[in-house]
Amino acid sequence: MLFFLSLSLLIYFAYRGVSVLVLAPLLAILAVVLSGNSSQTMGIYTEVFMQGLGGFAVKYFPLFILGAIFGKLMEDSGYAYSIARNIVDKLGDKHALLAVVLACSILTYGGVSAFVVTFAIYPIAAALFKQTNIPKRLIPGAICIGALTLTMTALPGSPAIHNVIPMPYFETDAFAAPGLGIIASIVMLGGGMLWMNRQTRIASANNEGYGNHTLNEKEPHSGIDIPNFWLALSPILIVIIGNYAFSKIIIPLWNNSYLADEKFGGVALSSVIGIWAIILSLFLACVFVIASSFKRIDSVAESLNKGATGSLLPIFNTASEVGYGSVIATLAGFAIIKQSLMEIAPGNPLISEAIMINVLAGITGSASGGLGIALEIMGASYMQLAEQYNIDPELMHRIASLASGGLDSLPHNGAIITMLTICGLTHRESYKDIFATAVVIPLIALTLVIILGTMFGSF
Repeated sequence: MLFFLSLSLLIYFAYRGVSVLVLAPLLAILAVVLSGNSSQTMGIYTEVFMQGLGGFAVKYFPLFILGAIFGKLMEDSGYAYSIARNIVDKLGDKHALLAVVLACSILTYGGVSAFVVTFAIYPIAAALFKQTNIPKRLIPGAICIGALTLTMTALPGSPAIHNVIPMPYFETDAFAAPGLGIIASIVMLGGGMLWMNRQTRIASANNEGYGNHTLNEKEPHSGIDIPNFWLALSPILIVIIGNYAFSKIIIPLWNNSYLADEKFGGVALSSVIGIWAIILSLFLACVFVIASSFKRIDSVAESLNKGATGSLLPIFNTASEVGYGSVIATLAGFAIIKQSLMEIAPGNPLISEAIMINVLAGITGSASGGLGIALEIMGASYMQLAEQYNIDPELMHRIASLASGGLDSLPHNGAIITMLTICGLTHRESYKDIFATAVVIPLIALTLVIILGTMFGSF
């Protein structure tokens, strides 16, 4: 059990800003030494840690790089700004909070990263909130609803990595358990809006307005040619519709029998179809953005380069965490923990799956990291339990995805820290609303889906 010291140090130093790329291998080795296996250190490093890291990177690298390039192209073409600006203008001052939430939701559901969305929406949200005298401190909570909840883990078809990671483990696609995903999305959106509207009313009753802020008070873009809304929305639709068409209609029509060949690992189509569909739809969306805004983007090559290089840190951060988890899984002490987790709510692995992923996401401060570690360690076991208890793998997928988006948004989460920095706000000012919208309400949605899934199965 001494490897808990290693885990505690990982949390502490990650919170202090030390790179996971450095921490993960060092603390994995420390865990090995503390467990009494110091003679196996190098073997575990090269054959367990690096294999875990490499396996994750190989499996998901195309999604990270295409997603990052797509986000950069949407930003540089002005398409992301056009979508956000038009939605805010259409809904107007009376629905300022909803406008920000919907703008973020549409962009992230279409495959644009939360980081790019925050950059695009913040200047617009700040101007709108100032105009309507809504406290600036509420902006992060509104962004969280749209960017870090329903489109990240719940909405069927989302290309978010949190909805992709479970696919090969449960042989599903991005549309797993669509009915339950939609119900969870309604809870997250409805609950989040109820909370934020209540906070706005309380602030108004206390005569609290936008506030006097000087940090990062950016003005929205002015005097520039904003792309047509429907043109800007087209690549988002390509991702959403293309994802469905490829996974449900087009790819199944191909001759995929060659996958049984040894050189392809004898992989089943069901294990890769979801990933293939998102790769193809993101690729087509990137091509469309380049073709339709070639003259608008200053340098397509620079956008491609920055998008590609920008994908490297996120994927290797997550892959390093998965490598760390692979090492922990080999230690004798973890076998006891694994058995204890499997015995939570015997007969209903949905509960133990949800708890394990939530805890690991909270520990690492990363939804994708916690999800990747948990499924690398326990994915095969949960698939066996699903077969044993006649649980639809789609339900296991949806629970896994939803569970990654709860405790991940604790204060040390990198996305939360970045969002607050962009908005020029602090944890003290805004974290209460982030906690409500990105932690509490998603956990309520997860609990509801577990109950419904247990009672009625996947739908």
